[in-house]
Amino acid sequence: MEIFYAAFLGFVQGATEFLPVSSSGHLVLAQEFFNINLGGLAFDVSLHIGTLLAILVYFRDDFYSLGRAFFFLDKGEKGDTQRRQIVYIVIATIPAVIAGVLLEDAAATTFRSPLLVAFTLSAAGFLLWLGEKEGAKDRGYESMRLRDAVIIGLAQAFAIIPGVSRSGSTMTAALFLGLKRPACALFSFLLSAPIIFGAGIYKIPQILKQGVDGRQSLFYLSGFISSALFGYLFIAFLMRFVRTRSLSVFAYYRFILSGVVVIAVVLGYQ
Repeated sequence: MEIFYAAFLGFVQGATEFLPVSSSGHLVLAQEFFNINLGGLAFDVSLHIGTLLAILVYFRDDFYSLGRAFFFLDKGEKGDTQRRQIVYIVIATIPAVIAGVLLEDAAATTFRSPLLVAFTLSAAGFLLWLGEKEGAKDRGYESMRLRDAVIIGLAQAFAIIPGVSRSGSTMTAALFLGLKRPACALFSFLLSAPIIFGAGIYKIPQILKQGVDGRQSLFYLSGFISSALFGYLFIAFLMRFVRTRSLSVFAYYRFILSGVVVIAVVLGYQ
C-alpha cells in the first residue's frame, strides 16, 4: 500500500512541478486538509530527482547543445548563441538561490498558512492572466537578452513562497516581456534543471545527518519513478498546449482552488 501512496505523491509532484499551479502550494494544502505525510526529506529529494530526470530526458537535445557550447565544441554563431543561453540560465538562477538560502526556514514555517497559499495562488494567477492578456507574445526564444534573464530570475525568486509556482512565475514574467508561449515554457523548463539539482545537493547534508531507512527503498523508488514518468508526460503536455492555447486556463484553476481553500478554512474543515 505504501508503494501506491508513494506513486500518488510522485504523480502530484510530477504534475504540479511543471504546470503553472504551484507544487509547493498543493503539497501544503494536502498536508493541512488531508493530513498527508510527505514521507520525509529523503523522499522529497527522490521526487525532485525524478522530475529532474524528466527534464533532462525531454530536453536532452537542448542540454546536449548547451553542453557542446560550454566546452566550445560548437563554433561560430550557433555556439555563441548557446553560450549566451548558458549565461542567461546562470544569471536567472542566482536570485532563486539567494532567496532559497535566506528564506528556507520561513518557507517551511511562516509561509505554510492555507490562507496565505490561497492568497498567493490567486495573486499569482491574476498576474498570469494579465501577462497572457497584455503580453505581446511576438518574440522567439533566440531573442532573449540579459535584461530578460534578470527579470525572469527575480520572478523565480518569489517561488520560494508556496502558491506562487516556479514555472508560473517565470512564464508570467516572460509573457510580460513579450516572449511567445513556447519560448516562455522552454526557458522556464531549462531554468528548472539547475534549481532542482541545486536544491537536492543542498539537502544532502541534512539527509546524511538524519539517516536513510534502507527498508524504505521501494517507497523511495516508487516515488522517484512516478515523479519522473508523470513529470515527463506533463512537460510534453504543456509544450504541446502552449503552441496553440492560452495559459489563462491555469489562472482560472488557481482562482477556483483559492476560493475552495478560503471556504474550507471559514467552514472549519482545516
